[in-house]
Amino acid sequence: MSGVAEPQDLTGRCLCGGVNFRLTERPMGVVNCHCGQCRRFHGHVGAYVSVPRPTVRFEAEETLRWFRSSAKAQRGFCGTCGSSLFWKGDDSPFLDVTAGCLDAPTGLATLRHIFVADQGDYYVIDDALERFPGTASEPP
Repeated sequence: MSGVAEPQDLTGRCLCGGVNFRLTERPMGVVNCHCGQCRRFHGHVGAYVSVPRPTVRFEAEETLRWFRSSAKAQRGFCGTCGSSLFWKGDDSPFLDVTAGCLDAPTGLATLRHIFVADQGDYYVIDDALERFPGTASEPP
């Protein structure tokens, strides 16, 4: 770290500010998801932090919309500006928040890559971080 103190709570928002929130629990770090749905939703790799759902405090959510992207999950976005913001599994107590919508400085680092078996053919993963062909709960 650069000696900059990590913020206690992280804040984030969409591009237009219609969705604005605070994370009251610090996430461990960022996970990059290379699945086809994330690449379509974000226009490239999905970069997420996971926090318990009750620790997300919305200060504005009038424009928040949810899209059922699979039989088991939904993706949250701003209905006005289109910003990609969240992923939530139906049976998960966690909410995945896109790292790009968090206000800097976050003090976070990328931890691992998931769904690398679905990686796009137009880029290379060239770091030494942990990699999983599917989810991080599946053995590599």
